[in-house]
Amino acid sequence: MTLTEKKVLLLAADLFEDMELLYPLYRLGEEGVAVTVAGLDDRPVTGKKGHGPVAVDTTVDRLSANDFDGLVIPGGFAPDKLRRSEAVLTLVRDFDDAGKPVAFICHAGWVPISAQIVKGRRATSVSAIRDDMVNAGVDWVDEATVVDGNLISARTPSDLGPWMRALLAALQSPPREPGRQAGDESDVTTHK
Repeated sequence: MTLTEKKVLLLAADLFEDMELLYPLYRLGEEGVAVTVAGLDDRPVTGKKGHGPVAVDTTVDRLSANDFDGLVIPGGFAPDKLRRSEAVLTLVRDFDDAGKPVAFICHAGWVPISAQIVKGRRATSVSAIRDDMVNAGVDWVDEATVVDGNLISARTPSDLGPWMRALLAALQSPPREPGRQAGDESDVTTHK
């Protein structure tokens, strides 16, 4: 399956980190990936630096992971809202259970924490939520992008390039087994 046949779900809420939503939206589109922006409601969302409003295509409660090949969760303050939605958490778990890419950056690590999919897995995030990640059982590393099975994590907007390259590579691969066995490093890569 080529990238032009792929569909990615991008989660959005107000006060997203502007570049962490806009860059994946345009970069994936540039490769021909169909991107659906989903919000908690039908209202357009605005970034914390004022970019937007960005229209949402649908709401998370209308969606199924079965209809997409990957998931992108931008950071900023939006993840604090997204993590409180049971519909969002169920969707994240469903993507993970299917071994489909779950890409998150910066503060977006809060969402997989709340979905309880990160324990025992390697990931990164902005250093401000390092303690949250570690307390959730993450093997946290300070690298630009970390791929552990189907999880693709990055620290900050300065890591958008390697983060999107890792996601694009994952979209061109078959779904992966979620998680990894303790001590199994065969499915873990880091990018500086």
